[in-house]
Amino acid sequence: MPEFVTAEDGIDLAYERLGEGPAIMLVHGFGSSRVQNWKSTGWYGGLTEAGFSIVAMDCRGHGDSGKPHEEAFYGHDRMAQDVVLVMQACGLPDALILGYSMGGFIGLRLLASHPERVRKLAIAGVGETYLEDRITSPAARAALADALLTPDKSAITDPRAKMFRAFADQPGMDRLALAACMRAMSPRLPREILSQLQRPVLVVSGSDDETAGRPEPLAASIASGRAAVIAGRDHMSAVGDKRTRQAVIDFFR
Repeated sequence: MPEFVTAEDGIDLAYERLGEGPAIMLVHGFGSSRVQNWKSTGWYGGLTEAGFSIVAMDCRGHGDSGKPHEEAFYGHDRMAQDVVLVMQACGLPDALILGYSMGGFIGLRLLASHPERVRKLAIAGVGETYLEDRITSPAARAALADALLTPDKSAITDPRAKMFRAFADQPGMDRLALAACMRAMSPRLPREILSQLQRPVLVVSGSDDETAGRPEPLAASIASGRAAVIAGRDHMSAVGDKRTRQAVIDFFR
């Protein structure tokens, strides 16, 4: 059973703790949850067997956490503050941070705003497209949010929008909350900020991940960034690949 902590705006945040050793905060991707993103793909066992403890949280709008339908409750800065709140609840002044896709965006915001909380940051399912407005602009996010809400999902033609709608149609998902979260996502960090991030950052994506793109350009834009490519994997399959997990474990060690 998860534990809960309540944010200042009244949203309950679910999380669970496992293992012993250096702590890793796990922040999942959009439309996923701590269980789907990390437990069912082998990360819980893989990380604890490698000698780490983990704190896996459900971001607001996802999993067992509160799911408000208003955009004002979302945004990456607010969601990064949720990570800090869960860390405080667990007595962690700092931690290793691992984020997948949206969780990687949140991890970058956390590093920019609270560098003292981050020992190292690993972001997977994130890459070159983070640097492009066609992915991170308000118009792009609005189009994806519209796809989440349209009654006729057969009319969705964009492959990326189809992927997000498939996530949102899973049992237990709240499409209204996910659409609000999507519309409120914060703009990308500018290159000037990325170049000033001083903690070690690992950027991982699959070689076939058209959603994230290649990891090298994003890693090169970060002061202490490095890249890892998982051959033959895309945005959906890289998260469960043992090579992704091993790249993160090696980096955190």
